[in-house]
Amino acid sequence: MDAAALEQLVTANRILAREGIVDAFGHVSVRHPAYTDRYCLSRARAPECIEAADIMQFALDGTPLEPAGRKPYAERFIHGAIYEARPDVRAVVHNHSPGVIPFGVTGVPLRPIMHMCASMGTEVPVWDSRTSFGDTNLLVATVPMARDLAAALGPRSVALMRGHGCVVAGGSLREVVFNAIYLELNATLQQRASALGEVTFLSDGEVRAVLATRTSFTLERAWEYWCRRAGRPYDVRPMEGPLGGG
Repeated sequence: MDAAALEQLVTANRILAREGIVDAFGHVSVRHPAYTDRYCLSRARAPECIEAADIMQFALDGTPLEPAGRKPYAERFIHGAIYEARPDVRAVVHNHSPGVIPFGVTGVPLRPIMHMCASMGTEVPVWDSRTSFGDTNLLVATVPMARDLAAALGPRSVALMRGHGCVVAGGSLREVVFNAIYLELNATLQQRASALGEVTFLSDGEVRAVLATRTSFTLERAWEYWCRRAGRPYDVRPMEGPLGGG
């Protein structure tokens, strides 16, 4: 990856930290732009602290390429398994954002409550590591566990992980950051709305209509705002398509 691309991955880490999606733990990766059988992910470090020199390349089985003494994340296998199963995915986030955790342990489905959150879809699966692997420390630290999680994710953009967190997939770094942030917002709003009464969720048709009209304008508008909040430079790109996001 060139220097600009590395800085974009650093920015993604800083944004997710600033917006409360990751804390000392959690990570975001991007598929290598030149080699589809590789991905780029930081060494094991808190996202708020990551610099360009921390970014490493991995094979899809999680093998570090030119590690240079840098320690990788134990759960890097999540990223490789999703890239392996989903050629359409260009970026992946794994996080433990607090709003989503209750939906992975209560049996209450996480469903879209507002238009900005439509990217989560109307069915969010919950993957339980205990189903196939028994009692573990819940970390996805092997290729078989990661592939099982990727299978649960299937063609969707989000899967919850019981007692752990979630995975979010996207077609670009900007998209996956957008999806992860609005997933957490939706989880928080759903809990608040449920305390007030019966919730009217978005329908399948409404979700399709939202996503059909979502363009780069929406992603760029959000990315620029989050860059400012995170104190990171904004890599200006054309904002094409109809105005979106309200």
